[in-house]
Amino acid sequence: MKASLYLVLATLFWSGNYVVGQAAVASMTPLELTFWRWSLAAVPLLLLAYFVEKPDWRAVLRRWPVLLLLSVLGMSGYTLLLYSALGYTSAMNASLITAANPALIVVMAIVLIGEKTTRVGWLGICLGLLGVLLVLSRGELARVFSLPINTGELMMVGAIIIWGFYTIIARRLKLPAISATAVQVVMATVTLAPFALAMNVRFPDTAAEGWSLAYIAVFPSLGSYLFWNLALKTTPPGTAGNYLNLMVVFTAIITVLLGTPLTPVQIVGGLMVVAGVLLTGTKGQPRRLAAPATSSAGGRGR
Repeated sequence: MKASLYLVLATLFWSGNYVVGQAAVASMTPLELTFWRWSLAAVPLLLLAYFVEKPDWRAVLRRWPVLLLLSVLGMSGYTLLLYSALGYTSAMNASLITAANPALIVVMAIVLIGEKTTRVGWLGICLGLLGVLLVLSRGELARVFSLPINTGELMMVGAIIIWGFYTIIARRLKLPAISATAVQVVMATVTLAPFALAMNVRFPDTAAEGWSLAYIAVFPSLGSYLFWNLALKTTPPGTAGNYLNLMVVFTAIITVLLGTPLTPVQIVGGLMVVAGVLLTGTKGQPRRLAAPATSSAGGRGR
């Protein structure tokens, strides 16, 4: 029961990142949000790793080349694209596109590392893709190749592709999850610092900006990782992964509570994406393929 609660809280906090991030980019640049998010989260994450996992830091740091690559992809690249996208598209559309990420990762794993899936898995992949195309085309699938696609939605597609590469690399990294994440966050802070200085990144100077950044640094950056990893002590990764579908649900609820109604296209497209992910994740894996060990932040961080 505790594990389920932890997983629900983790996905709820990640969902809030979309809504709060969209509000924040109205007055802060994506670089400012990304740099301060990881700068503020770095030390608490290191402490969290130390007390929860008690890692062998030398063993962790020996993998610095791959951790640096993961940091550039997942912490810097994905996050910058996410916040950039939220300046052009809605939090709901961003979460719907992100919901297709698990199916995309399956496709990338098939192409890049020769993993297999079943006919049901392919059905789930196609259903999820159709749902995303429905959202991108505003329900006009027949004109999907002629309609201009929103810049933010194209950025989100780019973001989930980057996250796909991140996940495929990270799932093979045999390191404690929070510790690997903490090192990647520190690396992101260091590598982004020259760009932050060059672009005169400022610290939030209004209450609204401060509260937005505080939420992003504390809840999706710290709370979600803590709750997710606590849950994984008693929950198989494949089972936990299905909870990520709640991100679309939570984002929809938050969006409606804030006064923005959902369109029928968003509802239908979202249901198709979630159904596709469920088919891919629960019925689409050949029995011989075990769920990948959760050894880093791959597949989780938002």
